[in-house]
Amino acid sequence: MKIKKLRLAGFGPFKSEQFVDFEAFDADGIFLITGKTGAGKSSILDAICFALYGQVPRFSGSEQQLRSDHCAATDPTYVELDFAINDTDYRLLRTPQYERAKKNGSGMTTAAPTAILQIKNRDGWRGIAAKPGAVGQELAAILPLKQDQFLQVILLAQNRFQRFLLAKTEERREVLRNLCGSSRFAQLETDLILRRKGLDDELGAVQRAIAEHAAAAAHQLRLVDGVTNPDLAWFTTALSRLRDELDQAAVHVESAAEALTRAAAEDNDAAETARRQGRRAAAAAKLLVLDEQHRQVTQLRAVLNRAVRAARVWPQIRSSRAAEVNAAAANAGEADARACWLDLRRSTSEHMNAVSTDGPGVAEGVVLQKSIDELLGRLGALGAALLDEEQLPGLDSEVGALAASLVSSTTALAAAEARLDVLPTEIEKLAANHSMVAVAAAGEKQADAERIRVRAALQAAEDVVACQRTADLASDALLERSRENTAAALSYEALLARRFAGHAQELASQLLDGTPCSVCGSPEHPNPATVEAEPVTELDLERSRTVMLERQESLTAAHGLVSAASARLAEVKALASNRGVGELRLEVESAEEVLRAIRGASEQLGRLALELAQHREELASEQAGLVNIRAERDAVAATHGERTANRDLLRARVSAHHAGFASIGAQMNELQRELDAARALHAALALSREREASRDAAVAALRSETDREGFTDEADAVDARLDDARIREVETEVRDYDDALAAARAASTDPELAGLPTEPVDREPFALALQQAGSARDAAFRVHSSLAERTGQLGRLVADVTTQFAASAEVISRHNQVRQLADVVHGEEPNTKRMRLETYVLAAELEQIVAAANTRLRTMTSGRYTLEHDDSAEYRGGQSGLGLAIRDEHTGRARATHSLSGGETFLASLSLALGLAEVVTGQAGGVTLDTLFVDEGFGSLDAETLETAMGTLDALRAGGRTVGLISHVESMKEQVPASLNVVVTDAGPSAIAQENHR
Repeated sequence: MKIKKLRLAGFGPFKSEQFVDFEAFDADGIFLITGKTGAGKSSILDAICFALYGQVPRFSGSEQQLRSDHCAATDPTYVELDFAINDTDYRLLRTPQYERAKKNGSGMTTAAPTAILQIKNRDGWRGIAAKPGAVGQELAAILPLKQDQFLQVILLAQNRFQRFLLAKTEERREVLRNLCGSSRFAQLETDLILRRKGLDDELGAVQRAIAEHAAAAAHQLRLVDGVTNPDLAWFTTALSRLRDELDQAAVHVESAAEALTRAAAEDNDAAETARRQGRRAAAAAKLLVLDEQHRQVTQLRAVLNRAVRAARVWPQIRSSRAAEVNAAAANAGEADARACWLDLRRSTSEHMNAVSTDGPGVAEGVVLQKSIDELLGRLGALGAALLDEEQLPGLDSEVGALAASLVSSTTALAAAEARLDVLPTEIEKLAANHSMVAVAAAGEKQADAERIRVRAALQAAEDVVACQRTADLASDALLERSRENTAAALSYEALLARRFAGHAQELASQLLDGTPCSVCGSPEHPNPATVEAEPVTELDLERSRTVMLERQESLTAAHGLVSAASARLAEVKALASNRGVGELRLEVESAEEVLRAIRGASEQLGRLALELAQHREELASEQAGLVNIRAERDAVAATHGERTANRDLLRARVSAHHAGFASIGAQMNELQRELDAARALHAALALSREREASRDAAVAALRSETDREGFTDEADAVDARLDDARIREVETEVRDYDDALAAARAASTDPELAGLPTEPVDREPFALALQQAGSARDAAFRVHSSLAERTGQLGRLVADVTTQFAASAEVISRHNQVRQLADVVHGEEPNTKRMRLETYVLAAELEQIVAAANTRLRTMTSGRYTLEHDDSAEYRGGQSGLGLAIRDEHTGRARATHSLSGGETFLASLSLALGLAEVVTGQAGGVTLDTLFVDEGFGSLDAETLETAMGTLDALRAGGRTVGLISHVESMKEQVPASLNVVVTDAGPSAIAQENHR
């Protein structure tokens, strides 16, 4: 992992945006983060931690404390971090929760935390997550380091630097697991434990199944006490014993079945004899009953014969009665038809002024047919007149519509002519207005330029006051800087004078008796100069000179400010043309009013041009439309005259055929009704004659049929008739008697009934013997069936148990193997080191880390200290394998790491962190640690040890790493020229200045 760039604002002591390019230190390899205490050096590392994990350990996870106290309500707070993992660049932007001003300016609101994660591809940056939760999930997959682990191996913050050195086994295992990718070995441990549990369940299931089978076998054997821990021999012996019992039961079943067969044959013989005796007695009794019914059956035969003859006469009776009914109906229809025809004929004669023809002879023969022919002729003559009459309503509607259309066309023509008279006048007025407005709309550009000019002059007039205030303040500051500069110069000159004056006292203080004077060469010093005041040293002069130079620089800067303020003041006064703010505001308002008037005229000019064009188009359109309207009015007038003449001609022809009726249609309807009545009467006359002839023929045929069947008349035949149901009933009764008599006589003479004993046979002894034999046979069958079912079930149980006994041996063997392997892998007995598989792998990694760390620790401690991997068992059976100890070569013994002093702990922690980064970087699949930050700890080292530690860190550049150091040690600034300087500004917030050496 490599930290590339950092951008932050409103975070910690930083208010404005700060930018750090860590890639710029790649050539240096090591850079120093310097600044005063509290300036914000550690806040840079806090920003990196917040960007990656959303919190900072120093503030206990409170996001409100991350926002800078220097921020105003509208200032933003954010951290943007660019980093790379496995040659892939990522950019992460995160903001904390903080109070900000509402957008409407009405108060404060709480801004929710945000996070955006981007990845860089060939097309630039592409977003992959845009919410804190989603970003956290993506980062968990990209960066397999938790926050505490990140602080132990990459960002070694204050009070956390020695965490990995002093960590317990479990904490150190968690860090190494994520760094070295050893989770697969932990997964293997879990899989073996699960496999062992599965085999435990499988073995227990086999044992429980055998016990359940033993209980089932005991039930089949009807054992009361059951059996405990049976072996396979017990199951096979029990099955053999039960099969012997089944064979014996089969013999009992066969014997009982034979006894039942004999008893059933004897019972069947007795039943057959009893049946034949019953048939014989029943036949004799039936003959006696039939003899008693003979007279009644003879009477039924006579009734049935008479009814059969009456049935043959009945069709003629029905025909005679139907002919009578039909003849009466035809006569009635004839009378109705005659009355209807006469009524209609009188009505028609009244309308036609004809003579009535009432009388009994009018509706007969030739007269009726002549009337029908006359009606047909009159209806044919009225057909053409009816067609004319039907056309009259349509012609009336068409003439009315044409009259309305003629009125409408005439009105439209008048309106079009009136509009053509008005339009030219309106066009002349619009053209005149358009010319006037065009003159008023000219000069918009000049008016706009004038408005801009006077606005600039107004702004300059308003700036004169502020610039005058700035110039006054600059002048006051110049006067103050001049006084300070004068005072510093006088102070320096006074010290210089005192320095020159004090040279005699300085030389006198160096004189010794017998030693020649460096000025006169005399070995005697009778009157040396005495010290009258505190002597002035070179350091005093240098300090005073530095203050004097600073005052001179301040004076020069003050002169520059005064010049700039004066130039700005002159500039704004020139722009304002020495006019006041009030005067210029009036000029601005006047210019704006003029511009508004011109722009309003421009808008009105467009509307007038559009309206003028529309009127001209309307004039052309109205002139063309007038011709069309006049032609349409003339066409409607011609059509209206033609249709009116046709209507009047048809109405005259129809009136000539009315003949006293309201219309031709009414007259034809009346004549058609009379024609229909005449035809109906003609048909009724024919039907009446036909029905009377049919009635006379039917009466003659009935009289002939009654004589032939032996009846005196129709009434005698009707009295002898029976309905079909009664005939079938009598026939069935006679036939049943005949059948029963024949059957009784045949049964009494059946050869099967000959030779039977006179006394009835007793069946009870035979039935009792059959019942007892059946019960014995059923009991034997039940015993055999039960034994067969029990034997079958026990046989299946024995087969299952045999399979389970064979399978359990393999399960037990596999169970023992897996259990022992799982115990060893999990760090349990017989694992004497109490070390789990993953711990064993991580212990090998830790040995490499310790070896890499010792190469630097020996150098930094001049060979006194080396780290040792401690894999001894921990107290009370705790997991071991990842312990660390420190070996002191002065004593030759190893001791606990927490016994080191502060400086020794720093050196050991630094060596361990560097060794961890080196080993993890070299591991395939591990996290590459290309950037390392160390926060403080160098102040606990003496000068020689510090020099050695710095040399060790400087050697890291060969591996391509970049190391950032935070320290107050002055000597480190000379050794590490590349730096990030955190400076507290005069306003309070801090700023970051980056300096690169190469």
